[in-house]
Amino acid sequence: MPDNLTDTIEELVKANRILAHEGVLDAFGHVSVRHPSDPGRYLMSRSRGPELVQPDDIHEFTLDSQIVKPIDARLYGERVIHGEIYKARPEVNAVCHHHAPSILPFCISGAELKPVYHLGATLGEKVPFWDSRDQFGETTLIVAKPEEGTSLARALGPHWIVLMRRHGATVVGKSLEELTFRTIYTARNAAMQIQAHTLGYVSPLTPKETVLAGEYNLKPGPVARAWEYWSVRLDKVEGTDRARKPKRAAAPKRRPVAKISKHRR
Repeated sequence: MPDNLTDTIEELVKANRILAHEGVLDAFGHVSVRHPSDPGRYLMSRSRGPELVQPDDIHEFTLDSQIVKPIDARLYGERVIHGEIYKARPEVNAVCHHHAPSILPFCISGAELKPVYHLGATLGEKVPFWDSRDQFGETTLIVAKPEEGTSLARALGPHWIVLMRRHGATVVGKSLEELTFRTIYTARNAAMQIQAHTLGYVSPLTPKETVLAGEYNLKPGPVARAWEYWSVRLDKVEGTDRARKPKRAAAPKRRPVAKISKHRR
């Protein structure tokens, strides 16, 4: 991860926009990163669609999810998800909460999400469930109270993704790049698991395969390769790759044809 604030903010902006472009985030969902020089704070956008996030939208928050410098703009209501996880997991430096369409069937049905192909191994050996009804009864399903965030962090435990009944998922990582990698490939794993069930028996990875493949996938090389790929895809869509393209040579100007006077015909 970058070790200075400016670069960290730029990377957080890119993570928001990549996850939106790759179909995990839409108008809703949010991404955060722990402050690069103060582990007691984290960075997150104001309440805005992730695809639209810009550097000026990023603000600092305490681990109690209070903004350091108050602003007039609206903030994400579920930011306690992030703050409470950072409190509980010192090794976690990035968090994403999302409602990807491929994940929601598992949240609704209670079916177990399992790694079914090698890149899906970043799920980890277990994907726990959290049901807000168990502790809080009927609510808006928005995780807005500190005690709700604490309960969710407790359900996540030492794992890397937790499914939230009738709501979505929360994913964590040791860096923004790792988080982005895990968030995208666990959502794709979910889609493949559902598709495979339509064909018949599903053969998931064994626990040992999950550990071995997960460790391999999250090495610096594969993570950097995927981050570069997603970054270039995003650049092409946003038009920011134009500066890298050579300019086409201008076509030679055609000389005007001299008009013949009627008197000379």
